[in-house]
Amino acid sequence: MKVDGELPIGMAKAAERVEMLESAGFNGAQTVETGHDPFLPLALAAEHSKQIDLITAIAVAFARNPLNLASIGNDLNGYSEGRFILGLGSQIKAHIEKRFSMPWGKPAARMREMISAMRAIWANWYDGEPLDFRGEFYTHTLMTPVFTPTPSPFGPPRVFLAAVGPMMTEVAADLCDGMLVHPLTSTRYLELHTLPVIEEGLKKRGLTRQDFELSYPVFVVSGQTEEQFAESKQAIKQRIAFYASTPAYRRVLDTHGWGSLQPELNLMSKQGKWVEMGELIEDDILNTFAVVGEPQEIVPMIKQRYTGLVDRITINFSYAPVAERPALIRELAS
Repeated sequence: MKVDGELPIGMAKAAERVEMLESAGFNGAQTVETGHDPFLPLALAAEHSKQIDLITAIAVAFARNPLNLASIGNDLNGYSEGRFILGLGSQIKAHIEKRFSMPWGKPAARMREMISAMRAIWANWYDGEPLDFRGEFYTHTLMTPVFTPTPSPFGPPRVFLAAVGPMMTEVAADLCDGMLVHPLTSTRYLELHTLPVIEEGLKKRGLTRQDFELSYPVFVVSGQTEEQFAESKQAIKQRIAFYASTPAYRRVLDTHGWGSLQPELNLMSKQGKWVEMGELIEDDILNTFAVVGEPQEIVPMIKQRYTGLVDRITINFSYAPVAERPALIRELAS
C-alpha cells in the first residue's frame, strides 16, 4: 500500500514540506484546491524532489476547460519527469456557478467529455492524431504548430477522478488511471457500491484491478495525551458532520441506515452550527469512517481495514512524534 502525505495550502512551504515527505518515505504528496491554486505548489515540489508522486487531490475540473487542464498536466508531468497525477473533482453546483461563474449541468456526462477531450488533445500532441473533438459541452478542432508543445519523453500525466456516486465512479473506471475516494466513504460502501462499478468498467477496457489505483484519505483519531485525543476526536467528528450534511453524500449514510441524519445536518450547516453538528456524530458513526485508537494501534488498524481494498492512502501522522513517522510509513507500505 502506498502512503501519501499532504502539502501545505499555498506555495510558501511547499518545497520544505515535499523534501520532508520524501525523506520520510512517503510515496506521494498531495495538494488540495481551497483558498489557493493546487498546481503552483507542485511546480516547486517537482523542483525539490526526485521520486515522490505529485498529486492534485483535487483540482476543480469544471472551473477550467480540457485544453487548459491538458496543458497544465502535460507541463507538470514533464517537469517532474513523469511523477504528476492529475486528480480532478467536479465540486458542487453552487460553487461552480456562484464561485467560479462557470456552467453546471449533467456533471458525470460533462466529466466524461472533459477527460475524453483531454485525451484527444494529448493524442494530437503525442501521436499526431488530428484534433477533431466535438461534444455536447466541449469542442476542440484547432491546434496549430506554434501552440503545440514539444512532446515530453514522459508523456501526459496519469488521471485520477474523485467520485462517490455510481455515474461518476463509472467515468473513473471507463477513462481514468485511478480514483480518489471521498473521505466520507466506508469500507462497506466501497465493497457494495464502488468496486463492482470499477471492476465492470475495467473489464470493458481489457484491464484488471491491478491496472487501477484507489486512493483513500484516512481519518485518524489518536493522540499522545488524553487532551490531544479529545481534540482529535472533536475535529474529526466535525469534519464527518460537514461532509455528511451534503445531499450528494447521503447515499453513503443510507448504506448504514443513517440517512435521516443528512437533512438535519444540512439545516444546521445553513444556521452556522458547525460545533453542534459534530456533536451529532455518535461513536459508531465515528468508528465507521475513522480509525480510532492509541498511537501504537493506528497502523495495524489501517492495515487490517484497508489492505487489499485500496492501493494508496493519505494520512496525517501528526499524532506520532516526527522521529517515528518513517518507521510507521515503512510498516504501512510493507
